[in-house]
Amino acid sequence: MFFLNHIWVIPLMPIASAAVMFFFGRRLSKQAVNAFCVGTIVLAFAWSCLAVYQYSSYAAAHDNAPFEKVLFTWAGSDGVMLPTHSGHPAPFKAEAGFLLDPLSAIWLLFVTGVGMLIHIYSTGYMAHEGGYYRFFGYLNLFMFSMLTLILGNNYAMLFVGWEGVGLCSYLLIGFYFQRHSASTAANKAFIVNRIGDASFLMGMFTIFWYFGTYRFTDITSVARSGQIAIGDPWMIAITLLLFGGACGKSAQLPLYVWLPDAMEGPTPVSALIHAATMVTAGVYMVARSNALFVLAPPSMKVVAIVGALTAIFAASIGLVQNDIKRVLAYSTVSQLGYMFLALGVGAFAAGVFHVFTHAFFKALLFLGAGSVIHAMGGEQDMRNMGALAKKIPTTFKTMFIATLAIAGIPGLAGFFSKDEILWQTWSRNDGAFRALWVIGFITAVMTSFYMFRLIYLTFFSQSRMSHEAEHHVHESPKSMTVPLMVLAFCSVFAGYLGLPPSLGGTNRFEKFLHPVFAAEAHQSAEAVPAKEEEHAPPIEYGLMLLSIGAGFGGWWLASRAYGKAGKGYVEPIDAAAQAVYTTLLNKYYVGEGYDYLFTGRKKLGPIRLGAIGLGEASWKFDANVIDGTVNGAGWITRLSAAFSNWWDKWVIDGVLVNGPAILAKMVSYPVRLFEWGLVQWYALVMVVGLVGFVWYAIR
Repeated sequence: MFFLNHIWVIPLMPIASAAVMFFFGRRLSKQAVNAFCVGTIVLAFAWSCLAVYQYSSYAAAHDNAPFEKVLFTWAGSDGVMLPTHSGHPAPFKAEAGFLLDPLSAIWLLFVTGVGMLIHIYSTGYMAHEGGYYRFFGYLNLFMFSMLTLILGNNYAMLFVGWEGVGLCSYLLIGFYFQRHSASTAANKAFIVNRIGDASFLMGMFTIFWYFGTYRFTDITSVARSGQIAIGDPWMIAITLLLFGGACGKSAQLPLYVWLPDAMEGPTPVSALIHAATMVTAGVYMVARSNALFVLAPPSMKVVAIVGALTAIFAASIGLVQNDIKRVLAYSTVSQLGYMFLALGVGAFAAGVFHVFTHAFFKALLFLGAGSVIHAMGGEQDMRNMGALAKKIPTTFKTMFIATLAIAGIPGLAGFFSKDEILWQTWSRNDGAFRALWVIGFITAVMTSFYMFRLIYLTFFSQSRMSHEAEHHVHESPKSMTVPLMVLAFCSVFAGYLGLPPSLGGTNRFEKFLHPVFAAEAHQSAEAVPAKEEEHAPPIEYGLMLLSIGAGFGGWWLASRAYGKAGKGYVEPIDAAAQAVYTTLLNKYYVGEGYDYLFTGRKKLGPIRLGAIGLGEASWKFDANVIDGTVNGAGWITRLSAAFSNWWDKWVIDGVLVNGPAILAKMVSYPVRLFEWGLVQWYALVMVVGLVGFVWYAIR
């Protein structure tokens, strides 16, 4: 059990190599950087596989109990007592503890596995970029943060990793810091995530006040004991606050705006953020807190509704985007919505299954897009591509496999996980959830459409490249194409781990997760996952056929619209649909709305890409804007400033600072009559007092 007992070494390896990069990286060759940074991730993946293998034996011998390893207490102690909901003070302690169970094991394997492939890919993609050691230092710091998040045995450790991935996203999105758009996108990601983090922090504080601990196993034990009533107001408050944090980290409405602009970072960063690390953190946290969420049915419904609305909202925007990476960015937001839809209807295993399969085909799509951009000499606009299938065949074949997977074409990984989510949503036997199924089905059609639109505009149709770009096109090196092939293999076969009984399987993935998501006896009807055998097979097969039709239907529509796009490419939009197209192209003007509310900026000219401020678009500015900064503010900002000024003047200064001074002045009034503040008078009184004392002594 050596590897299991030392799981704390897994996050230690990438942080050690990151430290070497930050202190000595400038002096190291690229080969040495690769040996340190890529080598430690390969070693971390191997260690993870062995630890999970040993955990299977441990779980069999200990009734599927999670394995915990506590190293030390890094904050608080037994002597620091804080009030709790029960009325009995509890010691505040944040332990450096690590936990391995089926949920963290799944995340551990795909984070280290996909992260390893992205590291290998990066050695080719970043070979000619400046700041090579800095890039890999940030990348390994990112891996350390995500591994700390998923292996921590308590909310405090999870929060350390949570903030760490936020910091690393800022550093990596803004890696090309000399580009204003990159630094602005990094600022946006950092600021928007602080909103979600504030909600998560309040949820954490409430958890400690209610349970008196941060440890997952203790909290889950109390939540499943039957002591807490379903619908308890504090459970609703806690879960909504936690979900607010998840909305920021996993880019759900209304805090999704940072993720599309994260494309400003290098493409391997986009793959790591979108497939394996940061955006899955919110899903992990909600899944880890499943025992709390099932006690709060209203919160579950909120999670499901927000997830479904995010899925269709982002998918509709992805229909018309022209930047190849931005299409994939909105696809990620949409797929995350699918995951939260599953969690919200109580199908936790189905949601995690989609996280698992999505990690492979989304990493493949982003790395494939990076290979296209590499071949095109930096070009990202699909309107300037076309006919690349024969020029970069490995990239095309692997991206085509990933597209089939995400579109839900039968036989590939995405079909099994997405169909399971739709089936579980329908199985709630509730009219509201049936409406969410309709939204999920429409989203599936949109997903297939915009992904095959990407394939046709990039690899088929007529070439629309410039002469210089066409001369430059070449296949990527082996360091980039081999990871693509490995991910393509996983995009096909990973789904068979969750093969449902209706197709002759046993859904081994769900059975593996059963100890984590075991149904408590006191769960609400809305939260309990429906048992498959309670439903007539014809219903499931009918819904499965509809799901398959969604995938092929979107493919057919895309082939009709974009299969023969010529050199003079124009979007095939009818005049009647022009207003809708313009709205989607401008992302429903959400960016403009945020800018107006928070900066007071107004639209005065045509919208163009390149974000400034909180929005996803920038425009011509009035005299209040100088070099991208804004003099003035929106009404929300002004209202906040007014409240802040009032609070600072009357509460901070007036009550907390001046209040004690005024109180001391009033209490000390009699004594102050004898205090003049003149040293000469004090000396005179001392002399007179001394003379009087001597005279009294002589008498």
